[in-house]
Amino acid sequence: MRVLVVEDEANIADALATGLRAEGFDVDVVNNGDDGLWRARETAYAAIILDILLPGMNGYRICRTLRAEGVWTPILMLTAKDGELDEAEALDTGADDFLSKPFSFVVLVARLRALLRRGAAPRPAVLQVGSLTLDPASRACHRGDTAIELTAREYALLELLMRRSDAIVSKSVLIDEVWGPDFPGDPNIVEVYIGYVRKKIDAPFGLQTILTVRGAGYRLIADQSGS
Repeated sequence: MRVLVVEDEANIADALATGLRAEGFDVDVVNNGDDGLWRARETAYAAIILDILLPGMNGYRICRTLRAEGVWTPILMLTAKDGELDEAEALDTGADDFLSKPFSFVVLVARLRALLRRGAAPRPAVLQVGSLTLDPASRACHRGDTAIELTAREYALLELLMRRSDAIVSKSVLIDEVWGPDFPGDPNIVEVYIGYVRKKIDAPFGLQTILTVRGAGYRLIADQSGS
């Protein structure tokens, strides 16, 4: 079975490749997010071991992009972070399992084999907040029966808000997840895109469901008619 390892720390990547080959796997290794996404798109891997903190595109964005494109290869995420919020975010973006560094190689192999036994992830459930729905598999968006056309960036922004509906999402989190942690531009771009999304999902329907929480971020709520 062929496995992709996306890990920028050379010592960890080499150790994983050596260990997995000893376990009978064919292993490809890349050390940045952009190459990882390209490899995952182009090759039918049995599984992907994906670090979260990567140069270029981070693991969350890679996972979200693959799932949105219909790539359901099992993904085991690795991160130096720890805590329930990081694990929840990894799973929310479409990962199948999560392992914090430092980890036991024996445990990693056991989890990897468990993922392989389960096979590819099922089609994700449609996200719904009130009358607003978003299908992560087809990337279709509707307000009630009305289809809404979104650009890739608008889609990513709305998906993040929907996955955290009723919670306040800060501008820094939106930039990190939608534009990437190395985004060099003006952070006010978030306000611009929030405006674009509001014009598509709220204004035509006389609604106001994306709220600005001054000094904190943005919050998506359900419209009364759809709740």
